[in-house]
Amino acid sequence: MRLLVFATLFGVLLDAGDALQIQCYQCEEMKHNDCSTPEYIVNCTVNVQDMCQKEVLVKPDGIHYRKSCASSGACLIASSGYQQFCTGRLNSVCISCCNTPLCNGPRRKRPVPSAAMSSLQMSRRLLSLTFFLPLLSLLPVT
Repeated sequence: MRLLVFATLFGVLLDAGDALQIQCYQCEEMKHNDCSTPEYIVNCTVNVQDMCQKEVLVKPDGIHYRKSCASSGACLIASSGYQQFCTGRLNSVCISCCNTPLCNGPRRKRPVPSAAMSSLQMSRRLLSLTFFLPLLSLLPVT
């Protein structure tokens, strides 16, 4: 009986560990957003890098992209710190953060939400709201 309880608990812990690792695209200074292919997918560090980061830089020779794994704290601080430089004009720098697998790749069409959302999906969405809602108060009102 103890072995059954231990095996069940160990299985639950393994599943929980898997949920804490995210995959992101990772590349440096790519043009045309072309690093969103399978060879650029990396596994982020478990329990440390829990978000994907995307930087869009407007340079004289065109738009450059940097994509990577990031910790939520570092990414959110960077994205809010560079908000004033995100103009879309020359020398613009825009940094965005997201917390779903491969979310720093090209935009995908949103699927129609199903009636039965998993608890993991729900907790990730709530986590996103927890991080991003306070940042909205930092944005200038236009």
